[in-house]
Order: sequence, then structure tokens, then C-alpha cells
Amino acid sequence: MQFSQVIGQDGVKQQLAEMVLQNRLSHALLFLGNEGAGALPLALAFAQYILCEKVTRSQQPAAPVMGLFGEEPAAPSVPMFDACGECPSCQKASKWIHPDLHYSYPVITKKSGEKPISADFITEWREFLDQYPYGNSYDWLQFIGAENKQGNITAAECSEIIRKLNLKSYEGEYKILVLWMPEYLDKEGNKLLKLIEEPPAKTLFILVAESESQILPTILSRCQLVRIPPLHDSVVKEALVARAGIQEEQAIQISAVSEGNYRMALQQLQHADEDWQAMIREWLNAILKGGPSAQVKWVDETSKLGREKQKQLLRYFNHLLEQAIRLKVAGGNNNIFQIPAAEVDFASRLNKFSDISQQEAIIGELDKAAYYIERNANGKMLFMALTLKLYHIIQDKSLILTQ
Repeated sequence: MQFSQVIGQDGVKQQLAEMVLQNRLSHALLFLGNEGAGALPLALAFAQYILCEKVTRSQQPAAPVMGLFGEEPAAPSVPMFDACGECPSCQKASKWIHPDLHYSYPVITKKSGEKPISADFITEWREFLDQYPYGNSYDWLQFIGAENKQGNITAAECSEIIRKLNLKSYEGEYKILVLWMPEYLDKEGNKLLKLIEEPPAKTLFILVAESESQILPTILSRCQLVRIPPLHDSVVKEALVARAGIQEEQAIQISAVSEGNYRMALQQLQHADEDWQAMIREWLNAILKGGPSAQVKWVDETSKLGREKQKQLLRYFNHLLEQAIRLKVAGGNNNIFQIPAAEVDFASRLNKFSDISQQEAIIGELDKAAYYIERNANGKMLFMALTLKLYHIIQDKSLILTQ
């Protein structure tokens, strides 16, 4: 993967290229970015950039040229800020088969008593990178059939990392390990401390994570941190138009809800036929007017949607509440925000029965619910509890949301 194939993040790309060109490359880097920001694609592109043969040659001083009147200085080399994509090393790296580029990631135990390592799933990993480079750990574990099994980076995997990185490189100068989701390392990750702190020559660790707080402090302290910011809405919009081939108006709406998360944007696009507004309208009517039977019916139906759709529903509700707050602050003038007409109407109705403090309280509850869904909370219990909380937040100002 080349930097040019990574969505946005121009500043980070420049920073990474300059690390190499100015010989400031640390032996252990931690790429830290929220889901869908592109931390993994950036790590893969950076690894290919380091291994690229043309980039390596461009860093070497050219030999002086013998002219008619003696030795003439060599022409200065032109710095390369991206891998060439053409040399043998780039060709192998782009297919995830370069012998000096190693990968480590969470895996599952297929049979009781076995000690799985990442290499057991290398075929699936290559397919996953081809299809879902912006996917998260849940996508990966479902891709390998984990279902409800917990993924782990095991002690056996740590031993395998130590073994591989103590071997000589096969082709290039560097041996590189891309370790995705170090949050899945438990105390066995301490086995890697000596290797990370004093690696063999020309050995590079690239850790890719989403949550700084879940990484072992002993590992975190030994890495140079590279923060990956969320993508700007305009960058997500342009990527959806260019890569997904959708109309700009639809791309604007999806990017506004995605919160800088390209994975979420693709999920929204995949379920674009879902009428989230209708579901939220039905939910609010059940809360404010329908009574317990309508609430139970809605919760039963929603609990069957599946985790991803449930999260999208909550995120879209949050988006509508944020639009409502924007409209209220702007005094009803939506022109400055370019909010779609259907969302303006819905947001206006939200403003009729809830004030900003109530809306902020609801946003907080929705965020907590999305957090618990991500951690496999029981959908029926969660949405029933959430329904009761929303009722108590807005019970004194009720309004039926009509079609």
C-alpha cells in the first residue's frame, strides 16, 4: 500500500516520510488513532515506503561524475515522499508477502488446548487487508469466524515475534513488524520489552492502536507516539464519491454522521436503505405517547437488528440531536450549516419538546449505550433501560412526532 492510497492524513504522511529522509526513524513507533481514521493503512504504507528500493537508493549519495576537467559533484538526489509501487519490494509489500515484513494481530483458539499464532491466519489476514483496510478488530474477528470468542495476542505469538525478528533480513535493510491492536496483549506482552528496547540492528516495530489507556504502560513508554487525527468530513465525502461512486449529496450526509470515521461511513453506505429517522420517530412516539406495550414492542424489534445496525441507529440519533442544538444556537437559521431538509424538519421537532440541556443528556446516554453495545451488552436489556432513561429526561415535554 502506498501513501497515495491512504485517505487524507497528508500531514502525518509528510511527518513519516521526513522521519526516514532525515534519518530520524525510531526503532519503535505507536500509531494511535480512532477507529476509521486510517492508522492501519498508514502503518502498511509506511512499511512499504521503508522497504521500497527506489526510496532506499534516493537516500544514498550519488557517486561524483568524471568530467573533462576533473571530478564534478554529483547531482543532488530528489527526495521521494511515497513508495514507487513498482520495484520488487513494493510489489511484494502490496500483496502482503514481503519476507521482511511481518504481521501480528489478535487471533482465536480453534481447538481447546492449542496455542494459536498470527501465522495460522495469514491467508485470512491478506484477504482482510485487501477487502477491509479500514476495518476494526470486531470486523477482523468476525472475518475469521470468532463469533463470541475473545481474540488475543498470545504468549506463543510473542515468542514467535522474538524468533522472527532475531533472524537476518532476507532482502532489504530492515525487518519490520506491524503489530495491530496491542490492546489485546495481556501481561505476556512484557516478553517483548527487551526486544522493543534493544532490537537487532535495522529492526522496526510499528504498533497500531485505537485506545492508549488499554496498552501496557511498559510497552507504551518504549514507543514514539504518532497520533492519527480523525478524518475531516470533506475528506470522507471526497473518498466516498471517488471510491464508492455515490452522488455528492448522499456523500455529504454520510460524512456528516461518520465523525471522521471512514469505516463508519462505509457501514452507513452499506445500510443506506435503512430508514433510521422512521425508527427514531417510532421510538420517541413509544416513549412519549405509546406507553409500555409500544416501548416493549419497539425494543423487541430493535434488539434483533444486530450490533452494527444498533450502533448506527444510536449514532444517527446523536447526529440529529447535534443538528437540533446547532439550529437552536443559530436561531433556526440552517443555511450556515447546510443541513438537509429532512434533518432540519426532524431537528426542529426535537427542539419543540426538548431544550439543549435535555438534548445533551440524551446524547450522553446514547454514547454510553453505544459503548456497551461494542462490548456485547444484551441488546434487549440495554434498549429497555435506555428507553426508560430517555422517558425520564423528557417526560415533562412530550410531543408526537408525526410523519
